[in-house]
Amino acid sequence: MTSEKVTIAVEAFITDDQAKEAFGKLNPWRYGILPVLVVIQNDTGAALRVERAQFVYVLPDRSKIESIPAADVRFLQGPKQPQRLPGSAPPIRITKNKGTPLAAWEIEGRAFAARMIPPGQSASGFVYFQAPATSDAASLYISGLTNALTGAELYYFDIPMSGK
Repeated sequence: MTSEKVTIAVEAFITDDQAKEAFGKLNPWRYGILPVLVVIQNDTGAALRVERAQFVYVLPDRSKIESIPAADVRFLQGPKQPQRLPGSAPPIRITKNKGTPLAAWEIEGRAFAARMIPPGQSASGFVYFQAPATSDAASLYISGLTNALTGAELYYFDIPMSGK
């Protein structure tokens, strides 16, 4: 979608093949985290400030899901509880906690982290949502992009996830 010489493209990474390209063996969608790749191309004559950009995933029933900071994704899926027999006290074992698979470096390392996009340049990265479901009828609502020279906020973007 292009508006005011700013082009934004989005794609949800749901399948294992898609996730393998970006996250290796980890597929965040299997843990209830929807990764959406966002690419912003700035063809304006001024720098574009994206540090205050807000990303909202809008489902077909118009319910809205706010994006999750990449640093917080690791805390959404807690480690598994140990198996215990009822009524018996297990011996105390000190083991190294493996933690959650969502603590992989790829989650934060590939997140959308741009603060400013110079004229003629682009920025890309993943935005994460704790979504119960996904649909081609869903859309990504993006607001908060501003022209760094004038300080004027750009028109919002409402991009359908179907890519059509």
